[in-house]
Amino acid sequence: MAIVGAGGVGLYALLGALAAGAGHVVVVDQQQSKLDFALELGASDVFMAGGDDVVAAIKKASSGGVDTAIEMAGSAKALEFAYKITKRGGKTVTGGLPHPDAMFSIPAISLVAEERTLMGSYIGSCSPKHDLPRMIALWRRGLMPVEKLLTHRLSLEDINLAMDRLREGEAIRQIVDFD
Repeated sequence: MAIVGAGGVGLYALLGALAAGAGHVVVVDQQQSKLDFALELGASDVFMAGGDDVVAAIKKASSGGVDTAIEMAGSAKALEFAYKITKRGGKTVTGGLPHPDAMFSIPAISLVAEERTLMGSYIGSCSPKHDLPRMIALWRRGLMPVEKLLTHRLSLEDINLAMDRLREGEAIRQIVDFD
């Protein structure tokens, strides 16, 4: 599988894929530091977004394309990219939230001729009553180490710094202490 966008939600998806037993997980992002972090968390391969031959390289690394590509970058361009790296019979899932006016384009024939699935997922398509106890159980067993995604703790006075870090892509998850 592949995850396009290694921010907080994308890295949660990586942890979830690994906890579910995914054997080969590719992560794509625009920042090397996030790709390095994805490798630390267990990604099999990482690729820098934007290169001319990235689609071909991912297809080569995944024997023709990934079974499932999850777009978490929140851009139409990233969704198109995720679709391109999904193989025949595969599924492309978008959980990112692009600008409401954003549009993307795919070859319509590929949905039928290549038997592909394209779907959206809001809040991970989570059923809190069913899924949260399972996620907590995975965390307790050490299979979903979400605490590894915490990159900063700060006081309320430093909230602007937290926003700057998010904008610059320097933070994954931050906790604001109110004491």
